Amino acid sequence: MLAGCGRKEEVASVSLGLLTTKDIKVEVMQDPQVPGVTCHISNIVADLDWSDPSDMSIACRQTGEITPQMLASIDRSDSGEVVFKKSKSILFKSLKIRRIYDPQSQTLMYLSYSTKEINGSYKHALSTVPLWGTAAYQPELANSP
Repeated sequence: MLAGCGRKEEVASVSLGLLTTKDIKVEVMQDPQVPGVTCHISNIVADLDWSDPSDMSIACRQTGEITPQMLASIDRSDSGEVVFKKSKSILFKSLKIRRIYDPQSQTLMYLSYSTKEINGSYKHALSTVPLWGTAAYQPELANSP
């Protein structure tokens, strides 16, 4: 399971074959600081291996209200903040979901990526949630350069 989120649960498990211990797991998570956003993360779980594969996918959507107060509480730095984390091996490998705010387009970006603390990893996926149509959208910023 992923740590650091409000609601999380496995919603699907798909076997990759009869003679393999690898499955695709799909988990649903709500952003702990922006509960109007729900993300679905799929990743490979290899029950008998030392390390799970790094492949993953993410899809995030607005599923509830997003308010200015919620946005005021998030990290607005260029690198954002980790909102979900899941161990993928016994030795220093994890799947992380990072929320990054793009003020120019008024969009929340959710970046899923695998970290290998020793040699890094290039595997990642991105999903975006535009604030258009929410209480958090600021029309005056939409027209600024």
